[in-house]
Amino acid sequence: GPSNSEGAGKVSLLKKVPALKDGDFTLAECTAILLYLSRKYNTPDHWYPSDIQQRARVDEYLSWHHANIRANAPKTMWIKVLIPLFTGQPLPSEKLQEVMEGLSTSLKQFEERFLQDKAFIIGSEISLADLVAIVELMQPVGVGCDIFEDRPRLREWRRRVEDAVGKELFFQAHEMILNIKELSNIQIDPQLKEQLAPVLMKMLK
Repeated sequence: GPSNSEGAGKVSLLKKVPALKDGDFTLAECTAILLYLSRKYNTPDHWYPSDIQQRARVDEYLSWHHANIRANAPKTMWIKVLIPLFTGQPLPSEKLQEVMEGLSTSLKQFEERFLQDKAFIIGSEISLADLVAIVELMQPVGVGCDIFEDRPRLREWRRRVEDAVGKELFFQAHEMILNIKELSNIQIDPQLKEQLAPVLMKMLK
């Protein structure tokens, strides 16, 4: 998301995080960062397979993800926590319903097109595609929209991702997301509210 810090502006032209600085090399955009790190540190092959067709399957999911899962899942967090925090006003329930309907369509496509009857998105082992997907799908959970509850195939996939990553690390990585509602109790600097409220509202359009 957007950042007003001077450091973020030096790494990302759009002043967005996450951003990576590796020596003199800087890189923006989370997917590009993931791919860069997987190549630099020679990670196990299952994360981003050397097999050209398996790698293409990861790329296919990552391309689809941005316009579908990412287009809807994070908005639940903005609607239920972040926008009320920065504007002081709750959004109409219809707005959340609209986002949840869009997310439901994306989840149906995710299960039928990508997950199918496989253990993970591209087969029997976890990949970067699964990591990118789960991070987005835990965001609705953090604000009380349990998208896994009535979707057994999706729920079992999440369990397998947890096991593959390690439950302790999984919940450590998602700690902030799962406790996001606690932000409702903090005091926000009025100037920061004035700067970020229009940005957050624009994200929902």
